[in-house]
Amino acid sequence: QVQLVESGGGLVQPGGSLRLSCAASGRSFTINTMGWYRQAPGTERELVARFTSSGITNYAHSVKGRFTISSNNAMKTWYLQMNSLKPEDTAVYYCNANIYTHYDLNLSDYWGQGTQVTVSS
Repeated sequence: QVQLVESGGGLVQPGGSLRLSCAASGRSFTINTMGWYRQAPGTERELVARFTSSGITNYAHSVKGRFTISSNNAMKTWYLQMNSLKPEDTAVYYCNANIYTHYDLNLSDYWGQGTQVTVSS
């Protein structure tokens, strides 16, 4: 089994910065894509940023130029650097990964537990 553990998040003023981290652990696996989603109250979960093992990166239009996704795949950890935060960025942020587990030859999506990001003065 694979687990994703998030860290970071919290309360920040508009214009401030935060960094989220997500670490994957478990038995014999390969990460195909890694990313971040968010869900605000009363809305559907939406993609924030995604990074593939082939080097393709996608960002939501609303965060382009402000958020940066990066990874240290050797450590199976990825990050979301969030700058110039706005109140509308307030949401629960979830890390996500599409992972191939070698021991059972299975490809599945995994999710972190979620972390609250609140942007408010």
